[in-house]
Amino acid sequence: MKNWLPFRPKGPVISVIRLQGVIGVGRGGLDDAGTAPMIEKAFRRGKPAAVAIEINSPGGSPVQSALIAARIRRLSEEKGVPVIAFIEDVAASGGYWLATAADEIFADRGSVLGSIGVISAGFGAHEFLDRHGIERRVHTAGKSKSLLDPFRPEKPEDVARLERWLEEMHDYFIEQVKARRGAKLAEDPDLFTGEIWIGARAVEKGLADGIGHLVPSLKARFGDKVRLRRYAKRRPLLSRFGAALMGDALAAIEERAGFARFGL
Repeated sequence: MKNWLPFRPKGPVISVIRLQGVIGVGRGGLDDAGTAPMIEKAFRRGKPAAVAIEINSPGGSPVQSALIAARIRRLSEEKGVPVIAFIEDVAASGGYWLATAADEIFADRGSVLGSIGVISAGFGAHEFLDRHGIERRVHTAGKSKSLLDPFRPEKPEDVARLERWLEEMHDYFIEQVKARRGAKLAEDPDLFTGEIWIGARAVEKGLADGIGHLVPSLKARFGDKVRLRRYAKRRPLLSRFGAALMGDALAAIEERAGFARFGL
């Protein structure tokens, strides 16, 4: 009956968004289109006192990371709602880009943060084809159309072009971190080299504001009567009914590989 009393005081509501997994389009990854509905609801439903983001991501697509973070910032400014991020196992690379959308960042003592860099990985199979007498036939219109073909020997001009792209993307990442963390960042030459830091060391470097977990931190700030309203990315219909598809298996392998880079 208590819930029906009309004048019963209620605590402030905090919207909680969960962002977990590899960032990228397709195969269950975090992307702007897939996360947009829950992010929009978190800011627009009722009048939340704040939005908390639970982040557990080894990174992925820089563009999707930027789009998700930009949506969070835009809504935060439109609604005048502060954003607080709580890092679980890891917020590295694109995962840390997501964290920069918050006004404050908190982590566990064992959380992995940083990896502010850009990577491109591939393979070369031309020697394998040669050994087995396999001839690859490629016809293009445009001299750059077969750029970085893994079945052909690597060309120095292609590598130089790729390195230029990576540098441009790295500069974009650095600008984002500096714009959001500003004077909080330590003067450390290794800060933007792709290095990672654990817990308290990440706080020292200015990548996080403190050590803290979601529930006790929010209660300490908003009182014991604070109410959490959780939002998560909706699972595909077939997955909700237990229909495991090959795409689900590939997504799981990709996610495990992403986390394994940080010993998780």
